[in-house]
Amino acid sequence: MKIDLRSDTVTKPTQEMLHTMMNAEVGDDVYKEDPTVNELESRIADMFGMDSALFFPSGSMANQAAIKLHTQPGEQLIADQYAHVYNYEGGGVSFNSGVSCKLINGHRGMVTARQVEESINPPDFYHSPLTSLVCIENTTNKGGGACYDFEEIKRIKDICTDHNLGYHLDGARLWNALVAKEESPKQYGEVFDTISVCLSKGLGAPVGSVLIGNTEIMEKAIRVRKILGGGMRQIGYMAAAGLYALDNHILRLSEDHKRAKEIGAVLEKLSFVKQVEPIETNIVIFIIDGDENDFISKMSTKNIHFYGMGQGKLRFVTHLDYTQDMHTYFLEVLSSLKLDKAVQNS
Repeated sequence: MKIDLRSDTVTKPTQEMLHTMMNAEVGDDVYKEDPTVNELESRIADMFGMDSALFFPSGSMANQAAIKLHTQPGEQLIADQYAHVYNYEGGGVSFNSGVSCKLINGHRGMVTARQVEESINPPDFYHSPLTSLVCIENTTNKGGGACYDFEEIKRIKDICTDHNLGYHLDGARLWNALVAKEESPKQYGEVFDTISVCLSKGLGAPVGSVLIGNTEIMEKAIRVRKILGGGMRQIGYMAAAGLYALDNHILRLSEDHKRAKEIGAVLEKLSFVKQVEPIETNIVIFIIDGDENDFISKMSTKNIHFYGMGQGKLRFVTHLDYTQDMHTYFLEVLSSLKLDKAVQNS
């Protein structure tokens, strides 16, 4: 039995999802003639109460398209220092849009309205980049699946409105936040100018993200997607997986959250674990007092796989393919593990 806790991106389609995919009605989506893609886009736009949605091959491309729609070269966006758009999208902010990032030292990847306001460059001071966009991430990946307080999200929106800034949500794991906080998509659609949501992480589809917004900002989205190489043809097979996931895999995210918290409870009892960060959704980040590589190696011999994040941090991510049988076995292995002390540098 292989247990893969590296990420929630490692899932494979269920048999029911594959059946739905193979029976999808498709067309040429570059001509906007794929009925299944059109249905998915309409469904998600309606869920968020927004005008328009566009299917993308990846969350990074959806985020990069949103940044391009909101900014001009030489401008600047505001984001937390842990932001995915800054750390994990290959420098696309500068490469694709010619935009720089002003990074905020937030809390677990989350920023406050006050921090945002303090980070805005004076628009009449032409020596500094013009601030034009605020990007936040919910849940936060590098922040351990943390969820924003929605009242803070609204306060940041007020700052954006006062200063005429765009407001984009990287919602790669927004479904997790919605379930954990018992919130609705329409709450988010009322606040943000653009939102990206992922279908291939918590929801278990093989590929795909969707960018959502209102007509004014989204009218050029399909052109930007084309420039970035995101135009696809009979992609309705993948859109069908997304539709199946929306119907069947959202509410079950609570199972992933429950298992993550149970993993955290075991970690808290282990003598070599120095700290377990708060667990709200499906990501467990912790720090050990011992040899990180020794820990990873010993777990690998038990066919349990996960990542180190650097700086002594380790991460487990629960997901659709992590079953209860796997969970029971994993907790047993974890509870019985002994670890060598880290070798101190002289």
